[in-house]
Amino acid sequence: MTDALVHLAVALPLATALLVPLARGARLARLVVAGALLTAAAAGALGVVALADHAEPARGHWYVVDAAGGVYLLVVAAIGLLSALASPGYLGPAHRGFFAEHRSRPAYYVALLAFWAVLLAVPLVDNLVVAWILVEATTAASAVLVAFSGGRLALEAGWKYLVLTTLGLTVALLGIVVLYALLASGGSVLGTLDWDAIRAGAGAIDGDAAVFALVLILAGLAAKIGWAPVHNWLPDAHSEAPPPVSALLSAALLPTVMLVAWRTLAALDPAVGGTGGALFLAFGLVSLAVAVPFLWRRLPIKRLLAYSSLEHMGVLALGIGFGTPLALAGVVIHVAGHALAKSLGFYATIPLLRRDRTLATEAPVSLNSTSPAAAGAVGLSLASLSGLPPSPLFVSEVLILAGGVAAGEIAVVAVAAALLALGFLGLAHALLEGVAGDAPREPVASRRAERRLLALTAAIGCALLALTAAAYGLIDSALVADLMRGVG
Repeated sequence: MTDALVHLAVALPLATALLVPLARGARLARLVVAGALLTAAAAGALGVVALADHAEPARGHWYVVDAAGGVYLLVVAAIGLLSALASPGYLGPAHRGFFAEHRSRPAYYVALLAFWAVLLAVPLVDNLVVAWILVEATTAASAVLVAFSGGRLALEAGWKYLVLTTLGLTVALLGIVVLYALLASGGSVLGTLDWDAIRAGAGAIDGDAAVFALVLILAGLAAKIGWAPVHNWLPDAHSEAPPPVSALLSAALLPTVMLVAWRTLAALDPAVGGTGGALFLAFGLVSLAVAVPFLWRRLPIKRLLAYSSLEHMGVLALGIGFGTPLALAGVVIHVAGHALAKSLGFYATIPLLRRDRTLATEAPVSLNSTSPAAAGAVGLSLASLSGLPPSPLFVSEVLILAGGVAAGEIAVVAVAAALLALGFLGLAHALLEGVAGDAPREPVASRRAERRLLALTAAIGCALLALTAAAYGLIDSALVADLMRGVG
């Protein structure tokens, strides 16, 4: 059963993408929605199986379905489904999109489905080289989507994203080559770089050389994760991409690539010891420090959400770097909570941007007078991302900081807590001014769009509250213990 679900989760979106050129008009949207529902069902079922059987990860010829993979599969499945469902609202009627009448709707859906398929495969692969290939494959599909509008700024953002992430992944590939040279024992290249094979051989290799390989791999992947100081593509790409694509980039791509970095750290732990965790802590603190000043500026909503992604990738890096059970329980909740809250913020911009293009370049003011549903969605998104209780991100950040105290990293915890407090104040100011400011304007969203966004906000709000409740049961659970053991 597990083997069938693994292959269905990856094959269904690809099969749907192959059928897209055969459909037109309303049938195209129905085909994509049907394929997305089937894909999400298969990937979601696989994620549930992984979490239910987390003590005994299932393995196949090229995959492993463990606790970490289960968490990320559920997140990617949910965000992919929501983005597929939101895409018809973004594209609008045929030949009447946001920016250009010549846009190809089939090309958009093919790229979106291919991007989603690769994202679903990344948490499953049992090999560092294959994971790198898949991460590189996400670059091609997502770069097309970032530049999809065809505008000058969108093309520039897509090109910047393509160049910077490809350069980063080239550095990561060099690190993989160094690691293979350290581990090679006459076997196949792929077999040598299976996660278990790396862990088994790590204890016998030179520690300094292993640290060098890990630094190259993490520095290269950091460009794709969006860690500072190699995050330069992130604000532009998130701002210019279609909102459903921005949601996939921020809520699914960034944390999924971080999972590859996390697995690499865990596999090389016998050789690098605490140095690997220190690298994650350094990336985490730098990312928080760089993000905070931008969160205090008046930015367009999508750009603000992009810098919030930088902040939250920093928080996840801290949790992984601390590596204690409390911190990893916080990581699990943070990955899911961030994905839901961030994607809601991006989806809320669809009806707003359709009617008022100035919101693409100006900070929102008084959304409650232009679109009550959008105001509610943006308000819930920013309140959750800021860590305002009872947001699950408040609980996850407390758990991560408590895990840092348990790890003895008091200085890191103190700096991180101060930066998180500053980030909270910045997002809280954006929330108050953007949602409840006193600047009446004409309504910008249709009643139909309002109803849909209101329903989505209610559903995600309930899911966020459920995550907050689940956090308390996750502490000291067997799932976290198996997560620590199985991620490597």
